[in-house]
Amino acid sequence: MSDRFDSLFGQGLAILFALGLGALVILTVDESPARVFVTLLNGAFGSPERIAGTLLQTTPILICGIAACISFRGGLFNIGIEGQLFMGGFWATWVGFSFNLPPALHLLLAMAVAVIAGMAWIAIPAFFRARYKTNEVVSTILANYVAILFTSYLTINWFKRPGGQSETPPILESAYLPELFSFSRLNWGLIIGLVLAVGVYLFFNRTARGYAVSEMGANPKFAEYGGIDIKKQTFLVLIASGAVGGLAGGVEALGVHHRFMEGFAPGFGFDGVIAALLANGNPIGTIFTALFFGALRSGSLLLEVDTTASREIITVIQALIILAVSAQITIRRKASDSTAGERRWKF
Repeated sequence: MSDRFDSLFGQGLAILFALGLGALVILTVDESPARVFVTLLNGAFGSPERIAGTLLQTTPILICGIAACISFRGGLFNIGIEGQLFMGGFWATWVGFSFNLPPALHLLLAMAVAVIAGMAWIAIPAFFRARYKTNEVVSTILANYVAILFTSYLTINWFKRPGGQSETPPILESAYLPELFSFSRLNWGLIIGLVLAVGVYLFFNRTARGYAVSEMGANPKFAEYGGIDIKKQTFLVLIASGAVGGLAGGVEALGVHHRFMEGFAPGFGFDGVIAALLANGNPIGTIFTALFFGALRSGSLLLEVDTTASREIITVIQALIILAVSAQITIRRKASDSTAGERRWKF
């Protein structure tokens, strides 16, 4: 508990330090940092509609963050969640406009296809990582660009809406993910994300299989000596991570846009990975870090209206947060290794 508190405290300080650096950057564009931060808060939480907008932005980041948490617990890095999101969103949309089914069945089928699409897209990197120990970071991040360009090709050349822009026909209403409020597009995807976070947390902390995955991530050699099939677990962990990434795309397509278009979910996969990193791979903690990034995204919409600062300042702040948190994690690890070395020397 003490180590966990120290970690959270260190990350909190790192975020505050990053926000302080962000304030200096804001000063360079002749704007008041206090005014910018107040505008961000107002844009994110200033009214029920804006709160709903923040939660709408939080939803895909949260689900993508859970996908990243699954891989992190196994000591793996699925950086291809953005591509899995695009594939899941496209094929869920295809089911949504291609079939005329009863409402509940249509929605469930579209969501299932989104999950399968995410699993299929990570299957090849997962196989090579498990079988030949190839670097999954490289293979999954390269797969992102293939997925984005492939879905764009299909949208423009095969399924483009007649007379429309680069988008597919709209899905049928029977495939809509129900909205939570009449004044917002916020939908049941948020509930799905929260349930996933709790479920994944309980899986890793209350089940034998979850413990095996965590043990593999902490010490693969020890886990292998303990009888855990590392190759099998590696493949299954990446497949599960890809499935949740595909689900995020299905939620975004069926609950928000009701169609697929080029760039329909820019950056949600990468933001999810960052949210999971900030939460140290803890699914419950990812709820709050995803909310933080969702608030930044939602609040930035008001920046260019009420201030002279560009909304791109949010990208700068996010980058500073990543650098600050990464630095404090590195410092903590070096301090931990140094302490362990001193103990061995004394012994």
